[in-house]
Amino acid sequence: MHSTDHAAPTIVDVARAAGVSKSLVSLAIRGDAGVSEATRTRILAVADTLGYRSNVLARGLARGRTQVLGVLVSDLSNPYHSDVVSGIEARAEGAGLGTVIGHGQGDPAVLAARLDQMLDLGVDGVIVVSAMLPADALDAAAARRPVVMVGRPFEQPRRVSVVRNHDERGAALAVTHLQDLGHHGIVHLASSHRAAASARRLAYGEAMTRAGLPTSTLWVDEGGIETLIAGAVGSAGPTACFAGNDRTAAALLHDAMDAGLDVPAAFSIVGYDDAQIARQVRPGLTTVAQPREAIGREAARLLLARIDGDKDTVEVTLEPSLTVRGTTAAPC
Repeated sequence: MHSTDHAAPTIVDVARAAGVSKSLVSLAIRGDAGVSEATRTRILAVADTLGYRSNVLARGLARGRTQVLGVLVSDLSNPYHSDVVSGIEARAEGAGLGTVIGHGQGDPAVLAARLDQMLDLGVDGVIVVSAMLPADALDAAAARRPVVMVGRPFEQPRRVSVVRNHDERGAALAVTHLQDLGHHGIVHLASSHRAAASARRLAYGEAMTRAGLPTSTLWVDEGGIETLIAGAVGSAGPTACFAGNDRTAAALLHDAMDAGLDVPAAFSIVGYDDAQIARQVRPGLTTVAQPREAIGREAARLLLARIDGDKDTVEVTLEPSLTVRGTTAAPC
């Protein structure tokens, strides 16, 4: 009886079918120099016809690498995080590397466990898209593999490069836009105590103080949206709000319109992130746009450089921009 199973084609089979040496096939598949484009194209066509797949993992392991980057994300449901990951994946794919995603579920303990699992799997390096892990945990991970962090840490890790958005400048863009429209009663609506959110909150206060205007910060978890709307409905209340992120701004917009508050004729709102929700709500949300995919690509670039031996630890800050849509106008 003959088996119907067929062994997978090998590099020897490709060389024989293409009429070239095994070493030439290896060069062509790796994309190395020493092979003409015409020959490389012919060899790859033969390999494809035979169904040959090069064992990238085995080659990587022979060099002490897996050809895989770990990407640790605190909240996959957050559009900011998913866009950053898209940038990371695009840069990794361009370099011929794969990615594996770990979801921390918004829990520092889960994040730490996922980080250890990635390191145990032997990924070539890790990008942490979260500011929830303490600096010492990141430094400990960096002692095992190259690590790059996306976000704004409360404390700068010693051995970890950081890529972040310029939160202070973004907040200043938002507040200045409202001031230029003629708003004086501008409230900041906050929902987080994390480092990036804190930087935006402080920058709001500085921009208001520079203009000689009073500051007022309300917190979502303390009934801030309800308090803000009740004040805005009154004749002497605030006329505008800078929210710490687009989710908070969208929730405020929804409740304001339910309360009969005309946005932007009677009340203006600016968010932060330029997440997908900013384009989905009506009116469209004026917001500060972070270059999310560019942040991801830059993080991957830094990690690849570290993997290739670059020992420099750097902090890269990318500039935000203001996207004006339909939730801001001059006060009545």
